[in-house]
Amino acid sequence: MEPVKVGVVGVGHMGQYHMKTYAEMRSVELFGVADIDESRAKEVAHNYNVRWHLDYNDLIGSVDAVSIAVPTSSHYEVAKDFLEAGVHVLLEKPMTAEIKEAEELIAIARRKGALLQIGHVERFNAAVGELRRIVRDPFCIDANRLGPYNPRVKDVGVVMDLMVHDIDIVLGLVDSGIKEIATTGISVISEHEDVASVQILFENGCIANLTASRVAGNKQRTLALAQEGAYIFLDYIEQDIAIGRQAYSSFYPPKGAETYPGQETHMERLSVHKVDQLKMEIKHFLECAAGRARPMVSLENELRLLEVAVEVLHRMKDSRSRRSSRIGLGLYESIRGSAR
Repeated sequence: MEPVKVGVVGVGHMGQYHMKTYAEMRSVELFGVADIDESRAKEVAHNYNVRWHLDYNDLIGSVDAVSIAVPTSSHYEVAKDFLEAGVHVLLEKPMTAEIKEAEELIAIARRKGALLQIGHVERFNAAVGELRRIVRDPFCIDANRLGPYNPRVKDVGVVMDLMVHDIDIVLGLVDSGIKEIATTGISVISEHEDVASVQILFENGCIANLTASRVAGNKQRTLALAQEGAYIFLDYIEQDIAIGRQAYSSFYPPKGAETYPGQETHMERLSVHKVDQLKMEIKHFLECAAGRARPMVSLENELRLLEVAVEVLHRMKDSRSRRSSRIGLGLYESIRGSAR
C-alpha cells in the first residue's frame, strides 16, 4: 500500500508536534511544510529532510492530506483552498472565527468528498474515552482549565484557546439542548478575555460550570461531575479518573436519613493506559481519510460546538467590563515569581 503523502501548514509550536508525529509513522510520507516565516520553514524542513514553501498553495497537487496549524484568522482561507483541491484536512481548533466560514468549509468538504477533521486532542485523552463509557445523565458538571499566560497565543482569548475543550467534552456528555448561558470574562494581559466563567443550563436540568484562565500560576485541567449514584473526578493531565459511589440507590441519602453525602461512599480509581493524544488523533485522521474509520465527531456536532463557543463570546462581550488598567506582563511575571 502506497504511503499517504502529507504536508503541514504552519510549523510553529503546534505544527512542529504534527511534524514529529507524522515523521514517526511508517504509513506516511512527510512531503513538505509551508510557513510564512522563511527561516522557520527552512529550519523545520531541514530537520525532517522535506521541502519547504512560503506559499501553502505550493503543496496542493503533491499531498493527499494536510495538517493546518496557522492562526485562527487564517483557518478559513487555508482550509478552503485545500478542500477545494480535494485534500483531506486536519484543522487545529477552533474550526474558524465565524459560523458562516465554518458552514462553507463543511459544504466544500462534502461537495469535494474530502475529510475535514478539527483538531481537539482532548477527545483522544484515554481518561475521556473511559469517561464517555461510564457517564449517564449527569446533573452537575464542573470544569476547570487554568494555566500561566502564553504569549504565543495572540489571536484568540481563553474561550477559544482553552475553554473550547471543555465545552466540547460537556456537549458530548449531556444529551440535551441548551436552555440558558450565563457568562463572565475579563481581560488581564491580552486584548481578549484571559479569564472566563461560563454556566450552561441544559433543557434536561443539568448545569455545567466552566472556568478557564490563562493567567493562573499553575496548570490545572480537571472535570468533576455528579450523576445518579456516583461522583466522578477526571484529571486530564494525569489521564486519571476517580469515582465515588454511594451505598444509596441515589448519590444523596433519602430524606430523614442520619447520614450525609460523603458517608458510606466507596471510592475507586480506574486504571487508564496513558496515550499520546496527538498521535491518536492523527492516526484517527488518517484512518478516516482512508475510509477505514468514521470521524469521532460529526461535522454537525463540530458546527454546534463552534456555535456554542461563539455564543459564549457574544454574551461575554455584551456583559464584560474590562479593567481600566491592565496588569502589565512584566508585573504579572513578577507576581508569579514571588508566588512560587
